[in-house]
Amino acid sequence: MLSAILLLCVLSVISLFLGVRTVTLTGLLTGEGDQMMVFLVSRVPRLIAVLAAGTGMSVAGLIMQQLARNKFVTPSTAGTLQSAGLGILVALLVFASATVLQKMLVAFAFALAGAFIFMLILDSIKYKDVILVPLVGIMFGGVISSITIFIAYRYDMIQSLNAWMVGDFSGVLRGRYEMLYVAVPAIAAAYFYADRFTLAGMGETFAVNLGLKYKQIVNIGLGLVALITAAVVLTVGSIPFLGLIVPNVVSLFLGDNMRRALPYTALLGGIFVLGGDIVGRLIIYPYEIPISMIVGVVGSGLFIFLLLRGERYVTS
Repeated sequence: MLSAILLLCVLSVISLFLGVRTVTLTGLLTGEGDQMMVFLVSRVPRLIAVLAAGTGMSVAGLIMQQLARNKFVTPSTAGTLQSAGLGILVALLVFASATVLQKMLVAFAFALAGAFIFMLILDSIKYKDVILVPLVGIMFGGVISSITIFIAYRYDMIQSLNAWMVGDFSGVLRGRYEMLYVAVPAIAAAYFYADRFTLAGMGETFAVNLGLKYKQIVNIGLGLVALITAAVVLTVGSIPFLGLIVPNVVSLFLGDNMRRALPYTALLGGIFVLGGDIVGRLIIYPYEIPISMIVGVVGSGLFIFLLLRGERYVTS
């Protein structure tokens, strides 16, 4: 844990002083105007947004995996992320003059509905194969994405939709990222309910026999996932597979006890996204590669690896 915190601190310092506009410690200490403005308006908000998005989506993925009892189920493989995108498009079309908070509420409602629909589909599956479940979620998300793209083409909103959905931190400035703060109480609530989520992950019959209000806990978990997903998508765009990579890596070392794994999941999520953001800013400097591309490449590769590993486990 200590080494991970030190790594996070080192990456944070690199992120704060990395960019086209030169910002130095000497310039900040002497109060140089331009450097102070860049540092406070752009660099610090970007760092906070990266950490909030990384920790939030990782914890959301951990919650989804517990509730669905499947290591491959995350907001991006269960239709939640795609449903939030549909909600944003509806907010842009129907509530064009809506505030950011109002758009957030619409995206949250659609993300929550998508999560509930996926859980209903999951309940109707007779054979909950470890590989079949996420594939069903991917197909469900594909249907939602197709509907979203169709509506966007119909109303000439495809460029606006792409601008909202591509995960990118380059546009994060002071006054345009604060919605991500909702991830902090959501993570705190997830830690508070961690033991209950762990029990819910053992199945409805087992959880009810232990006195757990199963439906209520599932609803709370899905609400937290939808809230985090809507805030991240609305603020910085879609970051696919993040909720898949980090929880699976942590579970390899710490097992499935959510209360024990959650702090490490949040910490590793922040480190992973921050490291990916730094790499994306350096590869084609002074330009940037969107974080969605960096995480998508790594996440898709790991997803295929885990699927093949799971298939060998099932067939062995």
